[in-house]
Amino acid sequence: MRKALRVGFEKRGLVRAARIATTPRVKRSAVLTVACAVLSCQPAQVAPPPCPSVSPTLSTATAAPVASTAPPPDPRASLPKNWVDAADKIAAASKARTNAYTWLSTLTDSFGHRLSGSKALEGAIDFAVESMKKAGLSNARREKVMVPHWVRGKESARVVTPIEREIAMLGLGGSVGTGNKPIKGEVIVFDTLDDLKNSKDPLKNKVVLVNQPMPPFDPKTNETGYGTTATIRWWAASEAGKKGAVAALIRSVTAKNFRMPHTGSMAPYEKDGPKIPAAAIAPEDADYIARASKKGAVTIELSMGAKTFPDAESANAVAELAGSSLPNEVVVVGGHIDSWDVGDGANDDGAGCAMALDAVTLLKELQLVPKRTLRVVLFTNEENGLRGGKGYFEAHGKEVHIGAIESDFGAGAPRGFQVHGPAPFVAAVKSWTPLFQEWGAVDIQEGHTGADISPLEKAGVPCVGLVPDGSHYFDLHHSHADTIDKIDPGNLRKNAAALALMAYLLAEGAVL
Repeated sequence: MRKALRVGFEKRGLVRAARIATTPRVKRSAVLTVACAVLSCQPAQVAPPPCPSVSPTLSTATAAPVASTAPPPDPRASLPKNWVDAADKIAAASKARTNAYTWLSTLTDSFGHRLSGSKALEGAIDFAVESMKKAGLSNARREKVMVPHWVRGKESARVVTPIEREIAMLGLGGSVGTGNKPIKGEVIVFDTLDDLKNSKDPLKNKVVLVNQPMPPFDPKTNETGYGTTATIRWWAASEAGKKGAVAALIRSVTAKNFRMPHTGSMAPYEKDGPKIPAAAIAPEDADYIARASKKGAVTIELSMGAKTFPDAESANAVAELAGSSLPNEVVVVGGHIDSWDVGDGANDDGAGCAMALDAVTLLKELQLVPKRTLRVVLFTNEENGLRGGKGYFEAHGKEVHIGAIESDFGAGAPRGFQVHGPAPFVAAVKSWTPLFQEWGAVDIQEGHTGADISPLEKAGVPCVGLVPDGSHYFDLHHSHADTIDKIDPGNLRKNAAALALMAYLLAEGAVL
């Protein structure tokens, strides 16, 4: 996910485009094409049709002329006909399509969760490459990437005073274990991470709990609050360790209370700094400890068998639909194939992989082959290292990338896209809104696009992120509940179709 999913906050414009043109990672001609040629070729926005006014019914002798009942003008009318035709073909062909859901169910049922360094992940990557070959994409292959290899081991936590109570917990990715015996200590509760940072209280031999809740989902803005709340998970162990604590606990990064813990990455330990175990606990358990601590001392016992092994060999799964006339110019379409070691990674991010693969396969089947090459990349190790995204950039960063699209926000009902790039690029993509009305993906805004394509984004490549409805995404994220039964096949199909059209427009050169 990273799924870390929803941060991205840089504001860009033509000043950035000028700076990008000097970077050694991106060919100047490609950037000038995106940043300048768009200025002369943006399709015009279409104003909404006025509300028809109908006169009251009068007698036959005195009736006024009745307003026209002709249908309102097609908001796509000002856009090029070949774009409209492509949208219609994709919409028609995708209505009864089940390919993405079939592929996703095979992935999750055959391999389960897929943490970096696991046999399950490597089997899933082989399955993805074979699927690409069967779909008729060219040059399907594994591209080697070395990834972290962290193993959770057995773990448990319980309150031992004032009463005995089991705690629902998951160790954080990258944490050390507790050694040969459990850690036992009094819990000191902080309401926020800032409270912990600013505390002057002695914490030697204490267990720290940061009980800072994630805000509820805002349906008006699609804002989840994840970007700010996940920083607690990232820094809690580091801050607690500096102050002498023996372990760090956080309230799970979720706004829902289902007594289910949610794991995720923590900041790497400083080389010479303290290394204390860290875990996320269910919101209900965090609240209980906070309440009980106000009445007296609360002691817990924590046992974690976590270990980190040497880096393991993994790979990105890669294949292409070669461009019809400019095959050396590339648009990346992808998601990440790894997951945490709980649930089956259906939402984060098996769905994104299924949609990316199906989107490009659908275009091939419809013979909608754009001018530029579409490259499907199913990235490895997004969850606890981003090695797949970094490895892809190291291998391909000097190639001409016209754009990149990532899907890593589950498979809720289609909502729209987030776009990042020069101002003319953003404006042009927004002008395509009428083409996506079939699927409801009409909220196109400037913003964060995706973790795996972030190295390309930083190098100046225009990027797009698919944005489904996120109201329930973090109810499931990084937890045992991230399973395929939460996926709506209809929404998966619609998102894949919207992704196919966006990929086609970028690779066809709709912004040029």
